[in-house]
Amino acid sequence: MSNDSPIRVLTVDDHELVRKGIAAILSAEPGFELVAEANTAQQAVRLFREHLPDVTLMDLRLPDSSGVDATRQIRTEFPDARIIVLTSYDGDQDIYRALEAGVRGYLLKEMVHSEVLRAIRVVHSGKRFIPAEVSQHLHGFFPEVALTPREVEVLSLIARGFGNKEVADVLGTAAGTVKAHVQSILSKLGANDRTHAVTIALRRGILHLYSPDIAASIENG
Repeated sequence: MSNDSPIRVLTVDDHELVRKGIAAILSAEPGFELVAEANTAQQAVRLFREHLPDVTLMDLRLPDSSGVDATRQIRTEFPDARIIVLTSYDGDQDIYRALEAGVRGYLLKEMVHSEVLRAIRVVHSGKRFIPAEVSQHLHGFFPEVALTPREVEVLSLIARGFGNKEVADVLGTAAGTVKAHVQSILSKLGANDRTHAVTIALRRGILHLYSPDIAASIENG
């Protein structure tokens, strides 16, 4: 996608006024394109498959299921999906469930008019968008799990079935160094083993199995 291409957005909310409000905001700002609107979880999954949006705005509470369930289903098929939760509630359990499902942003509905464009831009750039009102609930959830770029490379290769020696060969380092990285990864993620670490990293959006950078590193190795 070129830098001139608009950010393609899918909105998912069972309240028409919310969808229309977001549509009006997007239409008034250059660089954004609303590609579809859904009012149920099932429709959200179907429209995501059809349009493959760059960013999805997902309501947590939908009439047929939850936005978390829809997010999990979408990310199972499309691990790189960038999804922002929209909700009127900032309760701990909702936040944790959404983050575990792999959402990249969390936006309170009261903040939509002032923050939705920034949230979309931030998430589209590959970063997380967590407003201060929500981040205060997250102490201990993310700070200790921030992997270094090299740790992400190591974990990505592990996810592809590489052993420590193979990872070391690809990255041009010692097997002992890789072992130290693995121990650090397990500690940061609170994982029981390598497979558990990969599962956690995928759910939290830390790891993407089909990263072009990782694919290139394997080919060049």
